[in-house]
Amino acid sequence: MRIINAAAPVRICDNGGWTDTWFARRGKIFNIAVRPSAEVQIEVRPARNGEPRVLIHAENYGDCYAPSPGESGWDRHPLIEAAITSVKMPEDLALDIKIFCAVPPGAATGTSAAVAVAMVGALDRLTPGRLTPQEVAAAAHSIEVDLLKQQSGIQDQLCSAFGGVNFIEMSRYPEARVWPLDLPDATRWELERRLALIYLGGSHSSSRLHEMVIARLADRGPDCAELEALRRAAERSRDAVLAGDFDELGRAMRDNTEAQRQLHPDLVSADADRVIGIARAHGAVGWKVNGAGGEGGSLALLGSASSSACRAMVREIEQTSSSYARIPISLSREGLRVWESP
Repeated sequence: MRIINAAAPVRICDNGGWTDTWFARRGKIFNIAVRPSAEVQIEVRPARNGEPRVLIHAENYGDCYAPSPGESGWDRHPLIEAAITSVKMPEDLALDIKIFCAVPPGAATGTSAAVAVAMVGALDRLTPGRLTPQEVAAAAHSIEVDLLKQQSGIQDQLCSAFGGVNFIEMSRYPEARVWPLDLPDATRWELERRLALIYLGGSHSSSRLHEMVIARLADRGPDCAELEALRRAAERSRDAVLAGDFDELGRAMRDNTEAQRQLHPDLVSADADRVIGIARAHGAVGWKVNGAGGEGGSLALLGSASSSACRAMVREIEQTSSSYARIPISLSREGLRVWESP
């Protein structure tokens, strides 16, 4: 029996998000890949008559099942099932697939993209070819957009496939180039020390709100002021982190969050504003509503130069509401990792 493993990081601090979309047409995005990763493990064995060819263990949901598509073409977890159908599986094999991510579903950290990237990477081991990170990201994006008919930008999949701290330029949707930012060790260590990922305790679900924003932006066109402000925030973030200027990085994060608020006031929730107020009181220099924004989800905070102030900030946030929780993270220099157990 073969055992194939794959791990793909999630994404935070996506300054310039919303510009990596079909309606923006061209985009500039800064983002940071972090662990914990989405994890996939596939046990590969010979197919046997009378036994399911695919068994899915969605551990975060407590589900274990053999997919039985209904009228919609999907069963319980469309993303996982679509990833399986996207790769031509050899007829003589059966797969036992386990999927897990320590980041809660709906945290607005690109978790679904990371799962799709890890699935594509693991399933690619069943084929003769080997996909590049760019090809893995494109395949994972296609799963969400073409197979599941969902709205999806391109940055989450690219960040998960490449890892690291990135500046992404989308010349024409969905074509993009990833510029990994080569940071000195001291800058990476300081960035990791200052960053805090705060889960707001509610699954990120705001599709109706996002459809309203998309319709408005599509009408305004790719050169509208709101999208230009987001692109500038991404460029400033890139320049700041390369210079090791954390105060400027924090300002870019704050300005990006305010630019999101300009798209629609509800993209920055009351919970997010509550946490931002605590962070500001403890000297944090930056905050970014992760993902597109809306109810639930999470915030990336860039704390002050004082470690004790950063710890006090997190303590007060978690004491303010039982719903708020820090998710421990570390910077992920690597993107998708795929290997086989001995």
